[in-house]
Amino acid sequence: MSQWYYPKGSLRQGPWEAVVDESLPGWKHTGMRLADAADAPVFEITADNKERVIYMLSGATTEVTYSLVGSHQSETVVLQGRQSVFHGAVDYLFLPPETTISFTTSGRVMVVEAVASQAHPVQLRRAADVPLLLRGKGRSSRQIHDFGGVDHLEADRMVAVEVIAPSGNWSGVPPHKHDTYIPGVESNLEEVYYFELAPDRAYSPSGEIDPVAYFRTYSSDEREMDELFEIRNGDIVLVPYGYHGPAAAMPGYDLYFMNVMAGPDPDRSWNVSDDPKHQWIRDTWDSEEVDPRLPYTA
Repeated sequence: MSQWYYPKGSLRQGPWEAVVDESLPGWKHTGMRLADAADAPVFEITADNKERVIYMLSGATTEVTYSLVGSHQSETVVLQGRQSVFHGAVDYLFLPPETTISFTTSGRVMVVEAVASQAHPVQLRRAADVPLLLRGKGRSSRQIHDFGGVDHLEADRMVAVEVIAPSGNWSGVPPHKHDTYIPGVESNLEEVYYFELAPDRAYSPSGEIDPVAYFRTYSSDEREMDELFEIRNGDIVLVPYGYHGPAAAMPGYDLYFMNVMAGPDPDRSWNVSDDPKHQWIRDTWDSEEVDPRLPYTA
């Protein structure tokens, strides 16, 4: 198994269905935790040097109780959920580093993380206020829930989004990279991908199904990277460097993924460089329209 690809279940730690953190070889700046109500009544996170965003992948509600560093009181917030990751944006809660956290949930919860040195305010955003963006054209169309982007979340290091690529579409075209810090041009960010798949909502297949997608990443310089992963529901991929994309949704199956990024740059930015061999593809979008199936909402 590649050190960058982790099939569902391979990163379980205690009650957590998956944990990505600095214990993984070659990983320093970002992480995630995945919680399922079927695995524990309460999930706890001790105070440390990471800022976090908590939100529901699916299910009705999650009750989060947290205590900030230096505080002798705790606060409780109830996050509303959604039917699935393909049913629109969802409530989220941003918490700064050195915060003690516990939560109970009726469904599945994603916690995205980034090592941080500066504390920014607690931020609660409801689903209706999460920016929904449509990017690309034609078969490169995809939907973005920009809950943790540079322009929409006040954070120290974290950059995070949700993406939906409808069946048959390609996200991350042209392939791009963010592994070298060039001020105003390119950022140096490691990246976590968490994937879910489901049948295209236009169909109701009967019998056994096997949703599948594909993800590509390859070298941009002397650092070795040459991977093509077959993706299934719940898989996780790490991108430490190199060009990455496309993420291809097989016809018949919609593709969702969460990205969380962070790195050692002196500023928090998300600047990328396209693979020059494929940059011309952007020009083809001038004659195409956004996929009419988007946006996917509840």
